[in-house]
Amino acid sequence: MDAYYEPLIDSGYVPDYITRRGIQYLLSRRIQQLEKGGVTENNAAKVEFIKSLREVNQVAIHTKEANEQHYEVPTKFFLKSLGKRLKYSSCYFESGATNLDEAEEAMLALYAERAEIVDGQSILDLGCGWGSNCLYLCEKFPNCKITALSNSNTQREYIMGVAKSKGFKNLEVFTGDINTFQWPTPKIFDRIVTVEMFEHMKNYEALLHKVSTWLVPETGRLFIHVFCHKSQPYSFNTDEANSWMAKYFFTGGTMPSEDFFLWFQKHVEVVDRWSVNGKNYGQTSEEWLKLMDANKKEIMPTFVECYGEKDASIWFQRWRVFYLACAELFNYADGQEWFVVHYLMKRR
Repeated sequence: MDAYYEPLIDSGYVPDYITRRGIQYLLSRRIQQLEKGGVTENNAAKVEFIKSLREVNQVAIHTKEANEQHYEVPTKFFLKSLGKRLKYSSCYFESGATNLDEAEEAMLALYAERAEIVDGQSILDLGCGWGSNCLYLCEKFPNCKITALSNSNTQREYIMGVAKSKGFKNLEVFTGDINTFQWPTPKIFDRIVTVEMFEHMKNYEALLHKVSTWLVPETGRLFIHVFCHKSQPYSFNTDEANSWMAKYFFTGGTMPSEDFFLWFQKHVEVVDRWSVNGKNYGQTSEEWLKLMDANKKEIMPTFVECYGEKDASIWFQRWRVFYLACAELFNYADGQEWFVVHYLMKRR
C-alpha cells in the first residue's frame, strides 16, 4: 500500500471490505507487473531473477528484521491468534477439516506422509517456529530423535517448555542464524523438514549446499513447504511503490514460483512435488483473523509490552491487515495464482 494510505490503515477506521478491495487491486497490479509480454520475456525475467539470487553473498539477508517482525513477537500473541499447535503456516482444510485445529493436524500429518517419516528416524525441523511440527513428531513418532533449529530464542523457550510439560525426551532445540550456524558436534539426519522458512532466504544454491551436508547420503530426504506464485518468483522490496508487506512483515523475503527449486539442483535432486490450493491458506488466514478479533482484550496488553503504549493500537491494525492481505492473496483466482508447493529432495 502506498505510504499515503498508511495513516488511514493504521487508524482502524477503514472497513474490512474496503481494505479487501484495495488488496485485491494491488494483487491485480502485481500480476500485471509479473507479466512481461509473453513466454519468451517471462522466462528471460525468471532466469535473470534466479541468476541474481545466486550472486547474493549471504544465504539470508535481513534476518534481524525477520525476527523482529514475527519470531520475537511475544508468544502470548500467537497463543491468542493461531490454532492449538501454534502452526504459523498454511493449514489443510481440503482434508475435510471443519476448524483450524483439525486443519493444523491434517497438514502436519500430510508432511509426515510426504516426507516418508517412520518411527526411529533422526529428523531435523529446520526453521521450527513455535514447534508445531517437531512437537507433533515427538508425539506421533516417539522413537524418532528430533532436532529443531530456529533463529528465535523466544521460540526455543516455548518449545522446550511444552516438551517438558508433555514429558518428551526425544527433542533437542537449537537457536542460530542459518548464515553462520554450525552444529556443535557434526550431525546428519534421515529427514529434514522445513516449513515456510525458505521464503526468508536469498542464495538458495548456498542454502541447499549447506543443508545437503546435513542429510544422510542416499536415503536421506529433504521436505520443503513454501508458499509460491504459479509462475514468476520475485522479491519483497521495501523501495517499491507498494511496499507495505515488505516494510512491516516480510523485509528481505522471496516469493518462489511453483517450479522454483527445479532451478537449484546442484547439490540436491528433486524426488517428488505436490501443489496445495491457495484457498487452504486463505481460510487459515481468515481463521487467524477471527481469533485475533475475538481475543483483542487479551492481545492488547501484549502489544503494549511489545510495541509500547503509543503504537500498540497501530500494530493491532497492522496485524489485522497482514492477515487480511494473506487471506486475499491466497484466495485470489480461486487459489490458483498463489498457493503452497511441497518438494521432496535427496542429496546428490
